[in-house]
Amino acid sequence: MVIKEERPISMPEVLELVGEDEKGKKIRDFIKGFGPMKIDDAKKMKEELENLKIIKLKDASIVKIIDFRPTDATQLNKVLSEVALDGDEVAKILDVVKKY
Repeated sequence: MVIKEERPISMPEVLELVGEDEKGKKIRDFIKGFGPMKIDDAKKMKEELENLKIIKLKDASIVKIIDFRPTDATQLNKVLSEVALDGDEVAKILDVVKKY
């Protein structure tokens, strides 16, 4: 197997990519335990978060937000502990998350 590309993906995207074999079934069962959102909602949320144009918000951070769906600033800061966001940025991100 050759790795062509490496990029972070959300749990809904993983569900879309895994096969129907036994290994894929185990992955699906594991992820479903986290209650991931629907793939269409995850894609829309990702697009909205990218459109915020917050430079500090990288792909890996967006995936974490989609997977954990923080509901307040404290949760968001825990999810993105490596990123220092100001109050306005936090509010914009939480406004997007609340839609989903």
